Parts: sequence; structure tokens; C-alpha cells
Amino acid sequence: MSCDSVLNEPDPIDDLDDAAAAAAFRRLVRHLRHRDDAQNIDLMGLAGFCRNCLADWIRDAGYTGDKEAARTLIHGMPSAEWKVNHQTAATPEQLARMEESMKRNERVD
Repeated sequence: MSCDSVLNEPDPIDDLDDAAAAAAFRRLVRHLRHRDDAQNIDLMGLAGFCRNCLADWIRDAGYTGDKEAARTLIHGMPSAEWKVNHQTAATPEQLARMEESMKRNERVD
């Protein structure tokens, strides 16, 4: 089933209580902060999203901070500090996997 056909059908996730959704989101963010070994490039290659995407998504959802404030919120520190402390250089293989993964992304709201 394509994402387009799913968009035309009711989605039970919309019935999830906002408090439960918010708690799950916060748990996901804290998990990603703890798992600093999970590189953004690998998350992009596997799932087509990363910590920076989450920062963009909270801005899309109404967070009033700028891009850097959103990234700081998600990373738990300024993004420049995150990069120095946790980010490694992407390999050609990681970049290729990310590019292939991104081709599979479709807008799902």
C-alpha cells in the first residue's frame, strides 16, 4: 500500500491522546540523546530521518524558536557542540545509503 492511499484513509494515530504522544516523543528524543553512537547519517540511511529532522518537525508543528534553538532542544546541546563531540565524518557508503533512503521518503502528515 502506498503512502498516498494511506493518506486517504483514517489513521488511528490521530486518535492518540496528545499527552501520550508528547510523552512518547520526549522519550524518543531522550533515547536519541543517550544513543549518541547512532549517527544522524545512519538514521537517515535507515529510516530517512534524523535528529535534525525532528528539530525541523517541531518547528513545523509550531515551536517558535529558530532552527538552531530547535536543534539544541533535540540534541540537548548546541548543534556545533554535538558535531564536535559525537559526529564522525560520513563515509561514501553512508552517503549513498542516505541518498537511496531519502528517495523513499514521501510526505506523510
